[in-house]
Parts: sequence; C-alpha cells; structure tokens
Amino acid sequence: MKIGRLLAVVACAALLAACASTPTPPDADADGAPTAQTAKRQDPLNSLSDKSALSSKSTINVEEGGLNWMRGPSTDIWDRIRRGFAMQDLEGTLVDDRTQWYAQRPEYMERMVGRSSRYLYHIVEELERRKMPTELALLPFVESAFNPQAQSTAKAAGMWQFIPSTGKSYNLKQNMFRDERRDVLASTDAALDYLARLYDMFGDWHLALAAYNWGEGAVSRAIARNQARGLPTDYASLTMPNETRYYVPKLQAVKNIIANPAAYGVKLPEIPDHPYFVTVTTSRDIDVNLAAKLADMSVEEFKALNPSFNRPVILGASNPQILLPFDNAERFQYNLNTYRGGLSSWTAVTVDGRERVEALAARLNVDADTLREINSIPKGMRLKAGSTVMIPRSGRHDQDISATLADSAMLAMEPDLPDARRVVVRAGRRDTVASVARRYGVSARQVQSWNKLSGTKLVAGQSLVLMVPVRGAGAVRAARAEQADRADRDERSERAERGGKGGVVRVSAKGKAEPRKRVVVEASPRRPAKAAPARVPHESKSGPAVKASAKTGSKASKAR
Repeated sequence: MKIGRLLAVVACAALLAACASTPTPPDADADGAPTAQTAKRQDPLNSLSDKSALSSKSTINVEEGGLNWMRGPSTDIWDRIRRGFAMQDLEGTLVDDRTQWYAQRPEYMERMVGRSSRYLYHIVEELERRKMPTELALLPFVESAFNPQAQSTAKAAGMWQFIPSTGKSYNLKQNMFRDERRDVLASTDAALDYLARLYDMFGDWHLALAAYNWGEGAVSRAIARNQARGLPTDYASLTMPNETRYYVPKLQAVKNIIANPAAYGVKLPEIPDHPYFVTVTTSRDIDVNLAAKLADMSVEEFKALNPSFNRPVILGASNPQILLPFDNAERFQYNLNTYRGGLSSWTAVTVDGRERVEALAARLNVDADTLREINSIPKGMRLKAGSTVMIPRSGRHDQDISATLADSAMLAMEPDLPDARRVVVRAGRRDTVASVARRYGVSARQVQSWNKLSGTKLVAGQSLVLMVPVRGAGAVRAARAEQADRADRDERSERAERGGKGGVVRVSAKGKAEPRKRVVVEASPRRPAKAAPARVPHESKSGPAVKASAKTGSKASKAR
C-alpha cells in the first residue's frame, strides 16, 4: 500500500507541476495541495539516490519524478537472505552453546534485529551484486550488534568494527569532522572488499572470517604451524585465541536462528524487501539538529542513519551523502527549500601557534566553555600550532568550512602548563599511576591522558611520558633520585627474596646492590700471629648471617 502510494505520487507529479505556483508539503491532505515533487528544486539539495532492487547505485531526479522503486521477489528480507546462504555449516559444541545463548535472550535479539532493519537491504544488495554469501549480511550481529556507533577497547569503530589502520587501508576517511568507519555506505563497501580479499587469500570462508577477526598474518602463521606438524589446517583445527575460536560459531548460531527461528522459539519481525533509505546530497553546511528537524526525524534516528559525522555540522564541501527514509527525504527537500534561516551555526578557524582556549575565546569574543564542549577539549589542555577548532558563526567568521579544512583539519592538544618540560620515566616495581603523579607533582588523570592509559596499574619498567612543571632547579633531579632510591630498595628486596643461602645484600658507596660476603674476624694484633681465628657467627636456617662488627671481634679475641 505504501509503495503504491509513492508510485502514484510520482505518476501525477508532472500534472501537479503544471498547475502549482508555490511549493507545498509532500504529505498534503484531501484539500488538493500538490506534493513536494512540484516544487522548483534549488541548491543546496542536488539529488536523491534510490537503492532499488535493480541497482543499489541507481540515481533519480525528484524534480522529474524519475523514481525507480521496485520490490524484490521475496516476501521479506529474511527470505531473501536464506536463499543466498552459501557457506558450509559449522557444527560442534561451541556452535550449540552460542545458538542457545542467543535463543535464550529474546530481548537482546529483538534490539539487534530492530537496528538491522535500517541496513540489511543495502548490505544484501551489495552481497548479491558481488556474488558473495548472504551469511555475511549477518556478520554485524556478531561484530557490533548492528550498532554503527559501537567502539571497542581496541579503537575499532562502526557496524563492521574497523580499527584505524585497517580503515585507512580501505580508504575510510578519519578526521575531526567525519569518521567513515561508521558510515553505512562506505564501511559496508570496505568490509566486503576486505572479506573478498581474505577469501581470495585463504580459499575458505571460515578462515577468511577468522582472519577478519584475528588478522591475516596471525591466521597464516597458525596454518604454517599446523602444516609443519602435519596437522589439518581447517578453521576448527587451528590454535587460536578464544575470541577467534568463538567468532565463526557465533555467526553460525545467528545463521541457525535466522534459518529456522521457530525451532528456537524466536519470532523475527518482518523487514520489507525494499530500500529503507535514499541518499540526499548538499553543497552547503547544515547543522545536524536542523537537518533532522527539516527531515521530520528525531536526532537519534537521524544519527542512526548518519553516524559518521563527528561534529554537530555536516560539511557541504566534503560532498556528504545524507541517508534518509524516502518519505522523510521528500519532507526534507520541501522544508529545506522553504527554510529562510541560516543553515549552520558553526564555522572553523585554525590557530597559528600554541594557544589557550580562554585566550582564543577572548580573541574571538565567544564563550570558552562552549569552545571546550563543541571541540571536546579537556580542561588543563591547550591547542597546538595548526589546530583547527569549531567556533560559533559571528561577524567576519560567518562562512562555510572550506574543502581544504574538511579534508585535512586536525585538532592537537598538549598540557596547559606555562613552564613545563617533557620527561620520560620508568615505573618502579610497586608504582601506580597515582604514586608517579605524586612524585612528579602532576595529577593522575594527566598521567593517564599523556600516556593513553585507561587503568591505574603499571608494569615495572614501563615507560611514561610526563609534562613536569618546572618548580626550581633540581625539582626533576630530586624526583628521579627518589625513583632511583625506590629502584634500589626494590632490587635489594628482590635479591633477598630469591637469594637462598648466604643471600645477604648490601649497598655499595656508588648505590649499586652487591651480594654480602661472610665476615671472618681476625685475631687481635696483640696476640701471636698464629692465634686461632675468631669463630664465624652462626647462620641460622631462618635467615641470613649477621655481620660481625669490629667491636664484636675484639671481645671475642679477649675471651680467648
């Protein structure tokens, strides 16, 4: 019914255009108001691209009513995915365990499936175009639970979980304004390119998936080890980390449930087998919140389709592709063309030298807290030379952000310490982030920030970069001397613990730990030279020998 209404709208667009003199809303009621297609389209909106059943790259011109919206032969997307299954099934206890795990969590499955409904059609289209197994459309269930905003502790981001280096290898732009690892279209293309390359490398989809999770080098080495031992080299026979060992069984578990949901007591919601979104292009900067408002969408739903924008503004200079459901795209076009206010509240400037946020805010007559919040600049940090920061539009700073900045802008920060020097120190055996911070007169949070640490524990010998305030001559030397003393004490303690018999340790005048030797007390000079030597103090089993003093030796001689 919905598709029929849309086609009817397109069919009568030309007739409406002949009699309409002003643009009117697309969802006009029975009063006879014309649809949005009759409005004369102006820049900044250029076109819509429909992801149709024939081609996910087809383009339409809404002015001409050239919409090509076709349903596939399937009743819903699940049926289409099942027909494209082409991987060999994996069996075993791990698969059974993961299948039951998913089946016993219907609320979790419902959330994942709800998010996937926005993206599955496009992914399946791309897989079929490349003649790849449709099981791969289920991989984001395992990678990110179909959350395009997901980010792992290893800094992998997006629905397909690209780490920064791999993302760059597959031309996913990552800058202060945009991260294409989270872009629905760009990341899907990159992920399928990567998976196809891995399949060409290993000739087996299970090994290709293991390499996607673990790395192709790690999988290649695991295969070589098995070959050297005369062992099989299939996925199930390789020695690998637990995460990778469970990885393919997780995908197989999701496949099992999608293939036969009733057998596991799971009810899959129907997802229509037609495009969920179309793309809108713009050549002008526009605020994310305003774009969502003009599309009659919540900001959350807008960001779910457009998660790659890092800042609250979409840059026209970067030729962005804004994804919108079809009906919302129509409303967006109409509302954009009739909107009379400014499209963007933000622009950007680049600083020539080091600059504090407060100084920059005073110079530009803007609020310092606003600058910190919009650019994610922590307190206690200042800008490095060449940094680009977003600022509110005002006065002479009222232009769209240039294409150069859109592609190359960077934001670099350093501690805001007026007189500081960079030092590298090594953590002692019992050091923590807090103890190092106290020793050098900085905060624990600063130590974590400078060294990108998430926890408070340190490993003995771990190198740490510190920006130490200069508090007068010898401040750093004193801290390092204290650290050296701690290291000496640690070394003495360690040697005493492992020393065993005679394991007494003393410190030389140069500060180096040396093993103590047993002390033999010689006869008194007043006695004949042939006198018997003094008795060596007894060394008990409970501890090391006690060093006899010269005074003790003298008394022993007199006793004889």
